[in-house]
Amino acid sequence: MTTHLRPATTSDAPLILHFITELAVYEKAEHEVVATVADIEASLFSDASTASALICEMNGEPIGFCVYFFSYSTWLGKKGLYLEDLYVSPKARGSGAGKLMLRHLAAIACETGCGRFEWSVLDWNAPAIGFYESIGASAQSEWVRYRLAGEALKAFAAGDTSNASPVAKNVPPAT
Repeated sequence: MTTHLRPATTSDAPLILHFITELAVYEKAEHEVVATVADIEASLFSDASTASALICEMNGEPIGFCVYFFSYSTWLGKKGLYLEDLYVSPKARGSGAGKLMLRHLAAIACETGCGRFEWSVLDWNAPAIGFYESIGASAQSEWVRYRLAGEALKAFAAGDTSNASPVAKNVPPAT
């Protein structure tokens, strides 16, 4: 079996959305996928895109993808590489495709002077956690990830904090 990676192209947008949806089903969050093919085309393949995607193929058949972008660490004074999504179809799991994608991204991180390569994993996803630990990655338990999205993001950007928790409403402003 021959497995290889290639940069995704605009014509891969439907395939990428298909893989995103399969990943969301696996993560029990299919209802959260609102992206369209047009959204994928615009966000990954426009001149203003800050993210990149790779397609993983086995014997010429697409079996997975990954999406990544560069972040920045003030503590290191260097950019980092952040893996947004990595997905391998169920029929190809255990074939080395996931490791191939991660190794390729690690090489990109090294070649471009990144100080770190990071990603997130759901705390219940034991197979993924075991895989990541098997390649030497470690959980960063001291950090808690937060998110503003949807209506909460819009409301906060507009200055509305009526949906904030009672504790947060009493926090003194940052200086």
